[in-house]
Amino acid sequence: MRRLVDRFVAMVATLARGIVAQFVVDRRVLALAFARMADGIGNSFLVIVIPLYVASPAVGGATFGLAESMVIGIILSLYGFLNSSFQPFTGRLSDRYGRRKPFLLIGLGGLTVTNLAYLLADSYASLLVVRGLQGISVSFIVPASVALVNELATTGDRGGNMGVYNTFRLLGFGAGPIAAGTVVTLGPFSLPGGITITGFDAAFYVAAVAAAISYLLVTVLITDPESTKANAGADLSISIRDPTGRHLLDPIFTLGVASLFMAASIALLATIQPQVNERLSQGETWFGLQFAAFVIAQVLLQTPVGRACDRYGRRPFILFGMVLLIPSTLAQGFVTTSETMFLARLVQGIAGAMVFAPSLALAGDLAGEGESGSKLSILTMAFGFGIALGPLLSGGLVGYGFAVPFIFGTVLAAAGALLVYTQIEETLERTASLPVPLVGGD
Repeated sequence: MRRLVDRFVAMVATLARGIVAQFVVDRRVLALAFARMADGIGNSFLVIVIPLYVASPAVGGATFGLAESMVIGIILSLYGFLNSSFQPFTGRLSDRYGRRKPFLLIGLGGLTVTNLAYLLADSYASLLVVRGLQGISVSFIVPASVALVNELATTGDRGGNMGVYNTFRLLGFGAGPIAAGTVVTLGPFSLPGGITITGFDAAFYVAAVAAAISYLLVTVLITDPESTKANAGADLSISIRDPTGRHLLDPIFTLGVASLFMAASIALLATIQPQVNERLSQGETWFGLQFAAFVIAQVLLQTPVGRACDRYGRRPFILFGMVLLIPSTLAQGFVTTSETMFLARLVQGIAGAMVFAPSLALAGDLAGEGESGSKLSILTMAFGFGIALGPLLSGGLVGYGFAVPFIFGTVLAAAGALLVYTQIEETLERTASLPVPLVGGD
């Protein structure tokens, strides 16, 4: 009996060491991951809260002659469109100056202020302004943070670093929706001194505090690598056609288009929360769980997939993820229960996990010294455009039938898979024999 207990303890200890080893990276990557987790909580809070806030009596004014679902779609999409539109410029600027940290602080400071500004926004027009300013703020954060992770990694551990970064970032993004619906539902809240705040106000305060914590973490724990400063001002041109002539499209540009299609398919659910809840006879908490299911799968798989693509190559994971996205998107248009919608979103999350870290790692492999911000911003910009396009598409198409937005998303997913299959080549040579470093440099 003693021998069995000892063997069991040894197995658990070995498993624990393996799990911990998965997350052993450069301390700055881990600090940045925690910082993005904090602001991810705040941002995802708003994905759930804003549609409910727009539909509540607290918001009024002109709707510009549009249906309420379309207004929600425009408000949510404006953030993504401005965020994505500015990313190539902020990424290029961070390359020019060889600095990442100042851009992170500008973005996080703006995010904190705009989260508080929702407390004063009581019309559709003011919500558009605040959400737009948030998009511009986040455009300073995304290219700089991804470029920093790329520069702190090497070819042999780039996928793992991207996986760890995305795991914690998405952990925050996944936790937010679950809590957001609960906070809104439980409000109003009574505070000491006889102060009462609504559930919406509480959600906006939570988002602001999360962004402020992220700002503090970056201020204290993040420094720019010397190599970034040394390579400032490198050639920052972006190609659409493949410069080698082997394919029609440049591989980084192709990954950007595939990311756009994937993100649009993922984001279809955001705008049509009222229609989903009515179809499935469910409340806000169930919708929050379904929205978060995508992220739950990624939190569990991002780091293992990132480590695996450092050994076995980037392309197989990207292609498998894009193919798996096709049935998981289509299923959401035809489910009839809350549980099956959750399952469909979970499978969609598995597909996303196969694409995210390997795509960033592949683009990072191809990016030269001093151009990480410019090159990787193509992927982050495209993903942001997709997140913005998805709600707009579903808000406009749901009037033709509940399944129509998801059928359209399925077509996009299939097109993305075809592009990856025909235009992307592997960047790692002799991948099966590559070592997988567990510890990054400091």
